[in-house]
Amino acid sequence: MKPHRSIGILDSSTSKKRTHVGKQVFNHSLSASRRTSHEATAMPLGIPACQTGFRMVIKYYVSMWLEKISCTKILVFFILGLLCQQVSAQQLEGNVDFHGFADNREYGASDRYPQTIFGARITPEVGLLVDGVHRIRAGVSYLHEFGTKNILKPVRPVAYYNYMDKGFDFKIGMFPRHEYLDEYPKAILSDTIGYYQPNIEGMLVRYSNENFHQQLWIDWNSRQTRVDREQFMVGLSGNVHLGSLFYVKHFATLWHNAGVMADQPDPDDHIRDNGAASLHLGIDLSDKNWLDSINVNVGGIINYDRLRNVYDWQTPKGFISELYVEHSRFFVRNTFYTGQSLSIPYGDVFYTSKQYNRLDVGWVPLRNKNLEGRFTAGFHFSEGVMDNQQQFILRYNIGKSLK
Repeated sequence: MKPHRSIGILDSSTSKKRTHVGKQVFNHSLSASRRTSHEATAMPLGIPACQTGFRMVIKYYVSMWLEKISCTKILVFFILGLLCQQVSAQQLEGNVDFHGFADNREYGASDRYPQTIFGARITPEVGLLVDGVHRIRAGVSYLHEFGTKNILKPVRPVAYYNYMDKGFDFKIGMFPRHEYLDEYPKAILSDTIGYYQPNIEGMLVRYSNENFHQQLWIDWNSRQTRVDREQFMVGLSGNVHLGSLFYVKHFATLWHNAGVMADQPDPDDHIRDNGAASLHLGIDLSDKNWLDSINVNVGGIINYDRLRNVYDWQTPKGFISELYVEHSRFFVRNTFYTGQSLSIPYGDVFYTSKQYNRLDVGWVPLRNKNLEGRFTAGFHFSEGVMDNQQQFILRYNIGKSLK
């Protein structure tokens, strides 16, 4: 049988040939007679001679393994292992918020817009809590309004980063608004916003302790394009407790509404800046009598509005007061306003009246740590007539660690 034919290749870096036999590679000099006795006796896939010792064996196989694995693969395996270790060391979280609402508005007597808003929204979220202070969440917010055939944007994304530590709360992304903005007076932000615009899309920073909290936020409602207007709202609010009874709270917003992007701006389309601010002094007597809750506050509200190149700042203002009493899950809330007609696009339409009183009588049949169902019968007195409203709101929040 003829011997296997070898192929000689010149290695320019060492002036040596490598002879390929099958799949194996051997190094040798140009002259076979110049090989050492060790090179002649050591086989590439065999064990070296006994006299080379155990150390030579280890060195031989380590060098063979390193030749087969590239530095890139080693780096990739290292990074993946590090990421897996970091993720497994964190806390996986989940949260589901359910918001059901039935709101029947009989506003025909005052010639305002009567309607029934009846639907439900569910918002599942999942994410990671890192080091107890950093949180990443992602999810969706899905709205179904009963009887509606085509809902505009029924699904809205939820995705945000949250830093929370030592009283500081910072968020950026798309995150639910209700836990931060529900305290706003309805004259500034009506409850209709919560049905159709559930998220803040922007940033929020908040600081709070036992006697104080302040928050600043921006909600980017619409990005300017050739079709869509530029709209955003900035808000500031807070509460300061003055001892065990008294408190001061304030609320403010500024809404910016600019036109679409155009090569030639429409001369009849003007930028509008509109907002409102209110300051309230109150007393909380909930722990001082037999009632479960009694809270009274009085204050003032100012509306600032301008339409650029049409009219300068206009500042209608007025007096506003509120009384809230609750016992055995039954409650009464009365809100009274008197002053000039307010023009706040995101506020309740009844505050366009110079004098307005709202009386809410209600019952809370469901209430525990994460669940509240509240029924309200509302009566709106303005301009010598009375409108009425029936509302049931249920909110259930389920949140827990998944690990």
